[in-house]
Amino acid sequence: MKTLALIIDDEPDMRELLEITLERMDIECRSADCVKTALALLKKETFQLCLTDMHLPDGSGLEIVQTIQKLYPQTPVAVITAYGSMEMAVTALKTGAFDFVSKPVELSRLRDLIRNAVKLAQPAPLKAEEDSRLLGQSASMIELKETIRKLARSQAPVYISGESGTGKEVVARLIHDFGPRVEKPFIPVNCGAIPSELMESEFFGHKKGSFTGATEDKQGLFQAAHEGTLFLDEVADLPLTMQVKLLRAIQEKTIRPIGHAKELSVNVRLLSATHKDLASEVAAGRFRQDLFYRINVIQARIPPLRDRGDDIIYLANTFLTRLSADWGITQPKLSASSQTALKRYNFPGNVRELQNILERALTLCEGQEILPEHLQLPEQSATQPNLPSFTTTTGNDSLEDYLVTIEKNLIVKALDDTRWNRTAAAKKLGMSFRSLRYRLKKLGLDDESSDDESDDQST
Repeated sequence: MKTLALIIDDEPDMRELLEITLERMDIECRSADCVKTALALLKKETFQLCLTDMHLPDGSGLEIVQTIQKLYPQTPVAVITAYGSMEMAVTALKTGAFDFVSKPVELSRLRDLIRNAVKLAQPAPLKAEEDSRLLGQSASMIELKETIRKLARSQAPVYISGESGTGKEVVARLIHDFGPRVEKPFIPVNCGAIPSELMESEFFGHKKGSFTGATEDKQGLFQAAHEGTLFLDEVADLPLTMQVKLLRAIQEKTIRPIGHAKELSVNVRLLSATHKDLASEVAAGRFRQDLFYRINVIQARIPPLRDRGDDIIYLANTFLTRLSADWGITQPKLSASSQTALKRYNFPGNVRELQNILERALTLCEGQEILPEHLQLPEQSATQPNLPSFTTTTGNDSLEDYLVTIEKNLIVKALDDTRWNRTAAAKKLGMSFRSLRYRLKKLGLDDESSDDESDDQST
């Protein structure tokens, strides 16, 4: 059965152009020149795609978008806007439009839009893989998963908000993987990790010889993500000069590599995220309001771990299962007191911190039960007299780095106290020799030249 598309436009020439383009893609068409005729056709037949102009004689394309969203949610609808009407396009996307194309219509862009829409005509349910990447059974996580389902069907820019460690890149990947671009590249980039002087080259590419050090042609991130998804993590860290260039690339859907004479068209779905309050950054003048408006068409908020109730214990047991399997050991259980301690803890580092805590606890636990002292939660550390004091981190250190520093200092002190006798150090730390060796390797402290047997024999 052929794909059936509905075209709504009051201009005969535009309807003819759209009909010819769709028919060449083996898609059957029905046409309407007004809202009334379009609504009548929607009642008579089932369409897999709808293309509508925004300005119609008896109404607006937004009315079509709203009706299809309400009555025919499985039908992707794209809007055709006048040149330069980006605000109108953004409004349509927020209303529920799948995508938009501007007049004069670029045929390659139109064909890409149609192909993506057709892929969504028969949406597959979320794969079981989601359960292994986005864990949680709380009401807030169920709502987030439903939001991902909806966002995967759209091509609108999405702003993913959430604290550090909540899993923003995981959500971005799921939006990509469950959408029509799944077979195309997913390109993540940490905006805060790119030196400001290299940003334009990294994003847009450059031509050989265009500047000192440009020894060969370089493909930029937009080109690498062509027909796929570009995920801008920590987008708030972009300098203002780069924000201007990024805004233009989003609006015009074109880029100009450094040294190139002409612009190149790019077809990219844009996802962005930051742990900062982007609205506050706008108010402070550190982030452009117009760029914020473009990337924040739809927002997906990831709740912090402390607000997810029983998900904490569910996640903890899941991580323990995975770690135990990876280490080839019998999985210990969380004691009742450990569960209580985890539920009471605030988790400033969220899911990432929980993983680190459990990995450390599994290392320290010798029996079949993880006790509160194995967790070494920050609130408890002050009550443990045998723990050494640690230098306070600087404001630039991440929680993860701080926890690694604490662990490393503990192990180094035990080794120093035992003259680097690893067997004695393991005993002092309350862990097995094997566990200590694993930690030494992970922390880069393992001395390959040392002899395990000599450790056992030394005094």
